[in-house]
Amino acid sequence: MSIIERLLIMPVLAGFLIIVVVGGVLPAAAKDPPTHLNCGETDRVLELTTPPLTGLDVLEAQQRLEELGYPIGDPPGVYGTSTTAAVMKFQKTHRLLPSGKVEPLTWHALGAGTEPAAAPSPKAPEGTISLVLDIDKRTLTILADGKVFKTYPIAVGTKDTPSPIGEWKIVHKGYDWGGGFGTRWLGLNVPWGIYGIHGTNKPWSIGRSASHGCFRMHNRHVEEIFPWIPIGARVVVTGSRTIKNPRVIKAGVSGQDVVLVQMKLQEMGLYWGFADGRFGRGTEMAVKYFQTLSALEPDGVVRGEVYRKLGLQ
Repeated sequence: MSIIERLLIMPVLAGFLIIVVVGGVLPAAAKDPPTHLNCGETDRVLELTTPPLTGLDVLEAQQRLEELGYPIGDPPGVYGTSTTAAVMKFQKTHRLLPSGKVEPLTWHALGAGTEPAAAPSPKAPEGTISLVLDIDKRTLTILADGKVFKTYPIAVGTKDTPSPIGEWKIVHKGYDWGGGFGTRWLGLNVPWGIYGIHGTNKPWSIGRSASHGCFRMHNRHVEEIFPWIPIGARVVVTGSRTIKNPRVIKAGVSGQDVVLVQMKLQEMGLYWGFADGRFGRGTEMAVKYFQTLSALEPDGVVRGEVYRKLGLQ
């Protein structure tokens, strides 16, 4: 049974598991962002420094300048003299102060014409709201009582900084952060880092693999869905993924590899919990059952032969 099928037929069980995993009161909407974000978005101004600034935000600015016809001679992701010169040329063309710095006005100019046209917001969906994010298609779909309500384009993580596949829930809502985070934030309960759905000041990146793992939306789109999504809403993230360097995993660990093992066990009908990346008692029992069926020692530990028989290696 697929993850999406389980999403549609297990709303009561989903609510129960949310209480068990979180325990206590879920966090409410807040204005301040988490202190660390795996998606790597920042509000920093890009400028020529010693040593030079480096990072994904630098790379994205360079790539956008290249797309617009302003060639870069610096190494990718390094804000050097060539990047500064290209920024100044772009700023002059667009009647901005030619400072050579990529600040909010310049980010906005780089994205001109890539935001969706303004349109009336649809009536809010009714019923139980859940989300399905498809990494391969780069879409976010709103479900209301299990039925498709509306689909939006998104940007996802790069090959080196992939978005987290699995079954999550919304545990934090924030707004008005600006900069790389855009105007809204919907945080997920991924156990190995902080990931979320948010707006962006790089609207041209929507539809691409561009982030550090978070899910970017156009600001107009994330503002539209923000009031519809309650704390605790289920989020299913699907996509193609393999395990490159399999580690030994057992009860107590968490990670994307745990999710992929859980998903395989779900497909075989051996595991009925969520693919939430947490190797708990239910996952351990399912692994032992699979090992028994596969004539392996049922120790509940996933290693080489288990990966191979699961088709993950």
